[in-house]
Amino acid sequence: MSKHWYCRTVRARGRGAWALVLVAVAVLVAVLAAACSSGGTPSTQAPRPAGANPSAIAVEVCARDAVSEIDSALGEKASVSTPTWVDHRYSCRYRYADGSIELSVKELSSWAETLQYFDSLATSLGKSRDLTGLGQGAFQTTDGSVVVRKDWKVLLVDSSGLPAQFGVPPTSSGDVAVTVGDVILGCWAGD
Repeated sequence: MSKHWYCRTVRARGRGAWALVLVAVAVLVAVLAAACSSGGTPSTQAPRPAGANPSAIAVEVCARDAVSEIDSALGEKASVSTPTWVDHRYSCRYRYADGSIELSVKELSSWAETLQYFDSLATSLGKSRDLTGLGQGAFQTTDGSVVVRKDWKVLLVDSSGLPAQFGVPPTSSGDVAVTVGDVILGCWAGD
């Protein structure tokens, strides 16, 4: 069964409003989490193991609605590459005039696999700090990218292809990765 997400983000206009935007995004994520789930209620389904094809949740990161929401949150318009599905990892690249972000979702088949993969990324990518309030566990890497664990899926927002300052108004690539993670998780209600 295909799920469609119709979420809206708020984009502040003006140079001095970025801190207000981050607060607004955090509030908006809480509202979206309730609004994006089917029927306004949280999913009670158990996580599903990785399959031959990507789940609707994984596909969402490269879907038109997500692209529109991320464009709005960042104040920049992206062209998105054709998604790939390799080794239970669904990914696409958001290309901008002066950089890119790669979004990927790794689908796993158990809690043990998920935690092992999540921890391996912390080691290989260099965990710089834990992030609270995103998924069931999240951290930022030394290059500013963000890794989020939700059920048996791990989202990676690789912002290493962005310049140090990006978006309208300009902000750090690390803050961009957190914002993109917020937008995506705001629409994930489970699979």
